[in-house]
Amino acid sequence: MSAWIVSLEGTEAGRSLALALAILAAILHAVFGALQKGRHDPWLSRGAIDGAYGLMAMPFALFVVPWPAPHLWPILAGAFVIHTGYKILQGYTYVYGAYTVVYPVVRGTGPFFAVIGAWIVFGERFQPLQWLGVLVLMGGIFGLAAYNLAHTTVARETMPRALMLAVATGGFVALYTTYDAYGIRAAADPFTFLAWFFFIDGLLFPVVAALRWRRMADRPTLPPLLLRGFTGGIVAFLSFGSIMLATRLDKVGEAAVLRETSTVFAAGIAYLFFGEKVGPRRLALMGLIAAGAVIVEAGG
Repeated sequence: MSAWIVSLEGTEAGRSLALALAILAAILHAVFGALQKGRHDPWLSRGAIDGAYGLMAMPFALFVVPWPAPHLWPILAGAFVIHTGYKILQGYTYVYGAYTVVYPVVRGTGPFFAVIGAWIVFGERFQPLQWLGVLVLMGGIFGLAAYNLAHTTVARETMPRALMLAVATGGFVALYTTYDAYGIRAAADPFTFLAWFFFIDGLLFPVVAALRWRRMADRPTLPPLLLRGFTGGIVAFLSFGSIMLATRLDKVGEAAVLRETSTVFAAGIAYLFFGEKVGPRRLALMGLIAAGAVIVEAGG
């Protein structure tokens, strides 16, 4: 599998696979965000999900994939630090803001900075038509956030703080997207990076969640929370694994932009599971998001 992935790098088949992986990541990332924001405290959900995918990755990291080369250990340590910062910011964002408002802001901020990061780190250059696509996509995402903000009654008093945190979280999305692309390209075997990333990344937040759960006066029952963690762990493997592989196979900036169509899928999840209505205005804004992604891909 690893040799096949590596053989596709820089080929047209690799580009097509990267496109499919980025779209898959978008769908699954919306599911992942909803799992963290759902009925449980976001810190508990995050801890359960991280613990699940850490345990799932451990046997692969220790016994299946080749061990990381010496130069890869500091890269994995850096990824752990960046993702920890991202998860802390995201947790506070979900605590203070309505999911349908803050999620689009996070996802709308990320691609702009990710494209710049890909230019700085990898020398990728977007064509003028692709920049137009980025602007169209961001306009649709931020328009969706503004529409949701105007129509939500949830957490209105803490929304300014939540929006600032959402922008900062979007910056971390761009940072980890660029950094992880660097890391997976630095590994001879991409699955070595993936397995060890998930194993190491799953160490901290289960401890944070356990301490928080012990301090709660009204503790949630563990079986539903652990089931959410198991489901989220599988989704995380497929979502984050897909986008990381996409950034190894093709351009980082394009993969980052395509992933942000997750906002469209998140709106569908909000409609189906959170009771949010999807009217003609929101449909039009989601159409802009999709159009922006198409323009970016066509412009490349």
